[in-house]
Amino acid sequence: MKNSVKVSINQIQVGNFIRLPVSWKDHPFLFSNFKVKTQSQIELIKSLGIEQVYFDTERSDVKLLDKEEAKSKAGSIKEDGLDELKLEMDQYKQEQIESQKKLRRSIKKTEQQFDRSLSMMRSTVSKLGSRPLNSVNDAKDMVSSMTNMLLSSDDLVLHLMGDAKPGDLIYHHSLNVSVMCMMLAKSLNWNREDIELIGLGALFHDVGKLKIPSNILNKQVPLTKPEQNLIKQHPLMSLNFLKLADTFPEQAKPMIANHHEFIDGSGYPKGLKGDDLDKFSQLIAVVNEYDDLCNGTKTSKAKTPYASLGLIYKNYQKKLNAEYVGKLIKTIGIYPPGSVIELSSGQFGMVMSVNLNKILFPQIMLYDPLVPKEQAPIIDLEREEISIVRCLPVSALPENIFKYLNPRERISYGIGQP
Repeated sequence: MKNSVKVSINQIQVGNFIRLPVSWKDHPFLFSNFKVKTQSQIELIKSLGIEQVYFDTERSDVKLLDKEEAKSKAGSIKEDGLDELKLEMDQYKQEQIESQKKLRRSIKKTEQQFDRSLSMMRSTVSKLGSRPLNSVNDAKDMVSSMTNMLLSSDDLVLHLMGDAKPGDLIYHHSLNVSVMCMMLAKSLNWNREDIELIGLGALFHDVGKLKIPSNILNKQVPLTKPEQNLIKQHPLMSLNFLKLADTFPEQAKPMIANHHEFIDGSGYPKGLKGDDLDKFSQLIAVVNEYDDLCNGTKTSKAKTPYASLGLIYKNYQKKLNAEYVGKLIKTIGIYPPGSVIELSSGQFGMVMSVNLNKILFPQIMLYDPLVPKEQAPIIDLEREEISIVRCLPVSALPENIFKYLNPRERISYGIGQP
C-alpha cells in the first residue's frame, strides 16, 4: 500500500486501514488489507501471533493510538470469544472460496459454450456461398438455442469472455451484437419471434466485411476517401452475401442494411432517419455502436465498457433511440464486465460478471499481491458492503496490477447461469 508504515498491533484501533504481513491462507480474514471494523478483529489479529501490521494513513478514518492508550485497551476480549469469532470468519472465508470456485466454473462453462458458438459461426459463414440453405438453418438453430436459454430463466449472468484471436474479430463482434440484441429484446418484452429475428440478423450483419480486401480492412494508417467509402458499403455487401439464401427472413434484412444508420440521418450508407428505421434497425444500431466503442475501429481507439456507455448516453442522444440506450444501461449495468475499477477499500479490480437481476452489485476480481493470480479473490459487492469509487482507463493501472488483472484487449460477453 502507498503511504503505509509498519506499526505495532497495539496501536491499531477501529477505523484504521491496515495490511496483514502474512500470507492470505494464514489468516481468517477475506482480504489481507482492510479497514478495522471492531475491537474483536484487532484481538483476533493479535491471537495470530502478529506483532506489527502496515498502517495506511490516507485510507484510515482515525489516527493510531499512542502507547499509553494502547496499553489501556489491551486484553479486553476473552479467548473463548476469539475462538468463536475465528471459527465464524474461517467458515465465511471458506464459503467465499467455494463461491469463487463456483463462479470460475460458471465462467469456464460459458467460455466453452462461447467457443462452440464461435466455431458454429465460422462454419455457418463459410457455407454461405456454397450451401446457403444449410448456413441459414445452422444459424437459426444457434439463435433458437440462445433464445431458449434467455426465455427459460430470469436468473442469468453476463460473463466476461477471453480475448479474441486476430482472425476471429468479426465473429466475436457478430456474436456480441447478437447476444446483447437478444438480451435487450427480451428486456423490452418482445415476443420470441422478434427476439430470434434480431438475433439472426445480428449474426450476419457484418459478413460483408469479408468481401473487403484485408489490406484495406486491416490498414493501420488513415484510409483514403475511396477506401472509407468502400468500407461504408459493407452493410449492403452483407445483404448481397445473403441473396442466395432464399430461406433468410425478409424482415431481418433491413437491420443488416441499417446497422450504421442513425435516427438523425447522420449514419450510413443511405443517411436514413428515424421514421425510415424499424425497431430492429434502431436496436441493432445501439448495440453495434456500443460494441464498436468497446473494441475500437480503424478510426477510433477502444474505450472501457463504462466509458463507452457514458459516451453513448451523453453524445448519442440525437443519433440513437433513447429508450433502447436506457434499456442497454439498465440491462448490463453502469459497470459492465470488463470494467476496471477502484473500490472504497482502496483496492483495484476488474468486473468479471453481472447478475442481470442485481446489476448494481457486480462480481469483481481483486488485485491482491499476497494471493496467487489464479486464486485471485472474486467478491460480491453486496455481501462485502464495499462500493465502487471510480472506473479507470486501463492505461492508469500500474504494470504489476495490469499483469495480475489481465484486462481484455477486446470485450466479449457470454450468458450463463449463476
